Amino acid sequence: MFERYTEKARRVVFFARYEASQYGSPYIETEHLLLGLLREDRALAKRFLGEVNAEEEIRSEIARHITSRERISTSVEVPLTSESKKVLNLAGEEADRLRHRHVGTEHLLFGLLRLERSFVSEILKARGLDPAMLREQMAKILGAERTNVQPKSNTRAIATLDTFLAGLKWHKAKELLTFFAEDAQFVDVYGKRWNREEISRESETLFAPYTKKNATYIIEETIADTNNLLVVIVLWKNAILASLERVWIHRMSVVLVPQVDDWAIILVQVTAVQPK
Repeated sequence: MFERYTEKARRVVFFARYEASQYGSPYIETEHLLLGLLREDRALAKRFLGEVNAEEEIRSEIARHITSRERISTSVEVPLTSESKKVLNLAGEEADRLRHRHVGTEHLLFGLLRLERSFVSEILKARGLDPAMLREQMAKILGAERTNVQPKSNTRAIATLDTFLAGLKWHKAKELLTFFAEDAQFVDVYGKRWNREEISRESETLFAPYTKKNATYIIEETIADTNNLLVVIVLWKNAILASLERVWIHRMSVVLVPQVDDWAIILVQVTAVQPK
């Protein structure tokens, strides 16, 4: 069920399970999903709920609504209720409707909102949320107006690593945006703000030996696209080891931060994938 979920969306379900155990519930209720969402993605809650203390108020409302029992161990299996499963299905339907590859926290919020005659839906609607408004806000933030997105090529975006690395700090990346926009999702950069100087220094150390070598990179996956940042996953192939009849593949997470007429690119993480 969770193969399509972003890391943050999966953590929402994890935190929902934790919330259920804290309330002593044998099931993960929709209220627990909402609490898990608020715990995991405070930026999303602030964006759509607006109020600084929205999480505290919602927690208080839920605490008054559900029965609290003796806490149970987090090691005990806690299944989803049928209503919670319906929320997840609605989230998946919304991702499909928007032609998003992954199910993110914003889709889970939409699923909670669309669950008819539910307490969590009433909580969200009381704070001004409705499906039409949420879709409109998602479209604005994701840049999902289809008329502004060029058709996605069946061929993955490939460029020389030299060109890519030459702009680790300042790179004209607008020509790549058509590949990013269609599969974009909300996500924080692993839940933290990165020190650009430290990341730039790390990237220079990692890639300086390869900037003049014959290597390529390929767009593998896009996991974020907001007004404030863009996160992509790329694979790059180091051809230096070709003489050893082995090619090392590295999976690289990259963040692009929009500037006035440019994109600042900072390296987030590099993971080596040993060749078979």
